[in-house]
Amino acid sequence: MTPPTNKHVVFDVVGTCVSYDAFYTAVESRLGPKFRAHNLNIGSRIFGYAWMEAGEREYTYLGLSGKYVKFFDIFRSIFYRTLWQAGIQNPREFATDDDREYLLASYRTLEPRPGIQECFARLRDAGFTVWALTAGDTPRVAGYLAKGGVDMPEGNFVSCDTIGVGKPAPEAYRYILERFGGVEGEGEGEGGQTWFAAAHMWDAAAAKGCGFRGAWVSDWEKETCSDIFGEMDIVAHDLPGLADGIIAASGES
Repeated sequence: MTPPTNKHVVFDVVGTCVSYDAFYTAVESRLGPKFRAHNLNIGSRIFGYAWMEAGEREYTYLGLSGKYVKFFDIFRSIFYRTLWQAGIQNPREFATDDDREYLLASYRTLEPRPGIQECFARLRDAGFTVWALTAGDTPRVAGYLAKGGVDMPEGNFVSCDTIGVGKPAPEAYRYILERFGGVEGEGEGEGGQTWFAAAHMWDAAAAKGCGFRGAWVSDWEKETCSDIFGEMDIVAHDLPGLADGIIAASGES
């Protein structure tokens, strides 16, 4: 495990540290020709986005109801429902379980975003301990980073599956904040710095509300929508820039 410090940056992984591109490519290769053959005005990217976003919503709603279900199980279950909502009248005739499993398998092949290794290296060189907090299952999500040669010690990787509470429930953020002495509402632990970094504004905003300082990178969402999420402490256009912003804001530049 990385030696303890009083300066920490916790990263969301899927979407932040790794890209969805492999999944979108698979949706286009598997379903794109079917969409066009049936003269359906459905883009592969927007279908993939709708499927993922609906999965995250159901994951969150089930968690709020007191029933925690792993994201990937939900993702599998709502495939045909999402096709129906996309306007396909007979989803189980349009697509097959083999199609669904092919796409789910592609989701297991996501690759690290450019600059993530440099980002982690800059933060560690500045004395920060880097952590990961994900709603995904540990073997899959840790595998994304390992496959790309990105170092994340096992002891610094936390899955909501282990906690039994999903993001953005405050308990998920407080769980990891308390591991290094975080103080709710101050963004500091024992005089140090506690940051949460994400490409999802809802994630960074929720963490900030629980005591982290918030850092957001625009790789995924592009628009901050700060009118509903509030302002972040750091906004960056890429991952190395995010690291630089955190370091500078922490007085370590």
